[in-house]
Amino acid sequence: MNALAQIDAPALDITPEGSDYETVRRVIEMITLDYRDQPSLETIAAELGQSPTQLQKVFTRWAGLSPKGFLQAVTLDHAKRLLGKEELPLLEASCELGLSGPGRLHDLFVTHEAMSPGEWKARGGGLTIRYGFHPSPFGQALVMATDRGLSGLAFADPGCEESAFEDMARRWPNAEYVLDQEATAPYIKRIFDRSQWSCDQPLKVVLIGTDFQVRVWQSLLKIPFGKAVTYSDVANDIGQPTASRAVGAAVGANPISFVVPCHRALGKSGALTGYHWGLTRKRAILGWEAGNA
Repeated sequence: MNALAQIDAPALDITPEGSDYETVRRVIEMITLDYRDQPSLETIAAELGQSPTQLQKVFTRWAGLSPKGFLQAVTLDHAKRLLGKEELPLLEASCELGLSGPGRLHDLFVTHEAMSPGEWKARGGGLTIRYGFHPSPFGQALVMATDRGLSGLAFADPGCEESAFEDMARRWPNAEYVLDQEATAPYIKRIFDRSQWSCDQPLKVVLIGTDFQVRVWQSLLKIPFGKAVTYSDVANDIGQPTASRAVGAAVGANPISFVVPCHRALGKSGALTGYHWGLTRKRAILGWEAGNA
């Protein structure tokens, strides 16, 4: 894919300056591993060799909440709040509350359409997918879009941008890929700036997958902001209660991270289980949502 070579051009350097993301990544990792000890800001800063004031500023700017706020978000109380003790599954309860209407699938206000079976079988043939890398609260984000809407959102650690692109492009190998930062930039603000979330201008998403995958992704879109469900809940919602394992595979294949909230799907025990873009990032996203709920 010739467009990929353009990533290396100096004029398109997409690596954030400094080591802010690495700092935030280490803070997230420390908190998620040691939350039972409730480490203070001073303890975390000393471990990283930074001043508490500077660490507070960097983390808050990148994550959208303070280290203390994130710590609170990953405690056991947070996990209990996510899973709850409702008699109904959370997914069913969300539907009862009217949070899954077609114009408001979740707080991002997403409207979606799916590619036809024929288009899927063509493996992207005839599609032009524009893509670009942009800073996000969770590291570098790879945005992919067709003329019908957002088709891909992935994350890349520093230096892994090429691998992230190859991973996504492999899903639709016959598509034409065009590096177009200008075309994809508006999606980043629309996705991560909550002031841009509006039912009057819903984010248009195009789902490119098998019929089963699309049904799973549509079910994920029903999960309200700050909530979580299990794979079994999703399996029940799509009318295949014995397909939890297949649901898990479809969740893992979701190409539009964050927007199609596969991070809100948990194992039967409430464990976070795997995440295509890393468990640390999954914890960060759940923590960000908890802090902004």
